[in-house]
Amino acid sequence: MLLVTALIASLAASTAPETPAAGKGAANNFARSADAREGALDSFTNTGTDDPAALLKHLQQEIYVNQQLAILTQFRLDYSDRIRLSTEYVNSDGELIPTHVFMPVKASNARRPAVVMVHGGFHERLEPSWFPLIEAVVEAGYVVLFPEYRGSRGYGDAIYQNDYGNTDVADVLAAARYAATRPDIDGGRIGILGQSRGGMVTLLAIERAPKQFKAAVDIVGLTDFVAYMSYKPDYRRKEIAETNPSFKGKLPHENLPAYINVSPINFVDKIEAPVLVLATSGDKIVPHTIHTSRLVDALKANGKVHEVKIYDEAPGGHVFMKGATPERDDALKRIVAWFNRWMGPAR
Repeated sequence: MLLVTALIASLAASTAPETPAAGKGAANNFARSADAREGALDSFTNTGTDDPAALLKHLQQEIYVNQQLAILTQFRLDYSDRIRLSTEYVNSDGELIPTHVFMPVKASNARRPAVVMVHGGFHERLEPSWFPLIEAVVEAGYVVLFPEYRGSRGYGDAIYQNDYGNTDVADVLAAARYAATRPDIDGGRIGILGQSRGGMVTLLAIERAPKQFKAAVDIVGLTDFVAYMSYKPDYRRKEIAETNPSFKGKLPHENLPAYINVSPINFVDKIEAPVLVLATSGDKIVPHTIHTSRLVDALKANGKVHEVKIYDEAPGGHVFMKGATPERDDALKRIVAWFNRWMGPAR
């Protein structure tokens, strides 16, 4: 409330006749120091700034945080009788990554298999459309870990910073390593599943750490980042290039190796885990003819174990997993059956 009041006052002041500066200064940008010497400091935003744009940014982050708290509360209200939710902060190269852990309430003496689930989106996070999938996998006896990798919203500036195909993959692999250390999880039976950008991260994870996972599921995954940047509008291409450090503010024609390096289609030969691929025709965000179909061809050409289901114009297109539809229900059954097949029944 104080932040909103300060914002309104600042915006009002910005339209008033020019007056002497309030002395609070412009906002400082958040940044992690790359200097490893003792005494080197991170940079943090100035929460007392009188700069309207900076106050709006603060307000945006506060809204995201409160939205996320509401989503976690909603899950607990809906599922606490059968699923236990906790949030752990997992080390990933020194950054602490919020990772939600979902477990069956029913106790078990056996170590359970686990599935790392990876959301998509530019700055997305856990949200209610994931609940049915989490429920289906947990009720099959698995532990689910849901890392809010760097690029997610709702956890402040440090986690909000994107770096496609780099920090997101590192954070997801850190969650898998963490899972393997838990006494209630069988470290030899860890699977991974991702949707959209999360599908891209899933594929990169099983390519970069092929021994880490026993099985994988890719749902409408983005497989070729070079192609993706070719059909996005200019404002989106510019935003991606400028806000992801690895791209260094450059588009593919200026920094092609960086985009090739985060395109899973180029490294299918590294995959060892069996992969279930789910997609739909009529996807207007990640067209399956550009992404999924080429991935399937590469899996076949490299002799990789895989299974494919392409739905016919599933309602919702790219977000068909959000729908209460026969396609979504069929996908849930296929996902659980896939993990049971390659990781052993969880019960």
